[in-house]
Amino acid sequence: MRAVVQRVSQAQVHVAGQKIGECGPGLMILICAMQGDSPDQARAMAAKISKLRIFKDEAGKMNRSVLDIGGSALVVSQFTLAGDTSRGNRPGFSTAAPPDQGKALYEQFAADLAALGIPTQTGEFGADMAVSLVNDGPVTLWIDL
Repeated sequence: MRAVVQRVSQAQVHVAGQKIGECGPGLMILICAMQGDSPDQARAMAAKISKLRIFKDEAGKMNRSVLDIGGSALVVSQFTLAGDTSRGNRPGFSTAAPPDQGKALYEQFAADLAALGIPTQTGEFGADMAVSLVNDGPVTLWIDL
């Protein structure tokens, strides 16, 4: 699985002009299931992200996790994270999981994150979504598992 994790003060996702998910302070997570990924990788990614120490402690150091601060998460599917531009200017997405598997792993990841005690909302798999956020820091990480 591949994720882009952003520390945010707030984030929202809209579909057809309607807000369907939000979080604030916490994490905006763009997630992509790759060919060959399994539910075990979704669980491992959720566990890894839940423990990332990217929030400031009392001394201003990044030593606290989203769990430590009582934060929340907004999870949005993003198959374009699998984009390969090595052979030209039009990205190829052949390394992304097929849609049915991608959707199942996306839902599994969000459920696993919520099961770890992080209030989690999601976008809509396969929909044309408008995502807005206020990146705090900015802190943005790319994670491959």
